[in-house]
Amino acid sequence: MSEDRSTHTPGGKPGQKSWLERLFSDEPKSQEDVKIFLREALQAGLLDEDALNIMEGAIHVSDMKVRDIMVPRSQVICVGADQALEDFLSAIIESAHSRFPVITENDEILGILLAKDLLPLLLNTNGLNTAGTFELKQILRPAVFVPESKRLNVLLQEFRENRNHMAIVIDEYGAVAGLVTIEDVLEQIVGEIEDEHDIDDEESLIKPVSDQVHMVKAVTPIEDFNKYFSTDFSGEDFDTIGGIVINRFGRLPDPEEQILIGDHQFKVVNANNRRIHLLEVTELTKA
Repeated sequence: MSEDRSTHTPGGKPGQKSWLERLFSDEPKSQEDVKIFLREALQAGLLDEDALNIMEGAIHVSDMKVRDIMVPRSQVICVGADQALEDFLSAIIESAHSRFPVITENDEILGILLAKDLLPLLLNTNGLNTAGTFELKQILRPAVFVPESKRLNVLLQEFRENRNHMAIVIDEYGAVAGLVTIEDVLEQIVGEIEDEHDIDDEESLIKPVSDQVHMVKAVTPIEDFNKYFSTDFSGEDFDTIGGIVINRFGRLPDPEEQILIGDHQFKVVNANNRRIHLLEVTELTKA
């Protein structure tokens, strides 16, 4: 006995197409159309919230660029090419990172130092030359360079194909702007552990607290921010409001720091040592 699966699916009504059939037969015209289908699948019990968030995160990544998530140059922990092992070993241990750019006095990148490559030096003298001095250049890995305008979905594909975990980010003039890791990109897809400051509504990038105060996710596109607040921030150099805020600070700000941009006061509510996550935006003209 055959069954017409197109007229009856879990969560649907007889005579209606399933969300999966609509996804492929109706030819979505935009990313929002795809998100609508995915949310219908959630309501039908065919996806759980975690799966939905990952799918929407993967879609969002295609709209983001390296500059939106990179660790700014001022926050990068580097190792000097002429430093002795005992001079930078403590910094490596305290940071708990696994990879470190090695730079010259002229701010040129010589390569990448992997923390695990230092282990033999702490156990024996295989990494020492005949004079007993440390030769850092002997254990460096090649550095990978990417422009800050590269899209994250392209970068992730390159990371996978080349088996790289870190790239040095350069600006339009070829100067070092920061660094980005594969973990940074993946976090945009799978998300991070939320705390009490996070917005509960995953679909909302901007959530009003009062007439004057709003909680705004740093990944909010500048176009959406301008539309909501009737502002005219330029999207030429940055794609998200978080990028605008970091640029005005001139560095990665710490939580609770504030800055006035136009008629809006921006307070960093949630951030780590890599990026801003959540902002409190106060409209001073309405205060």
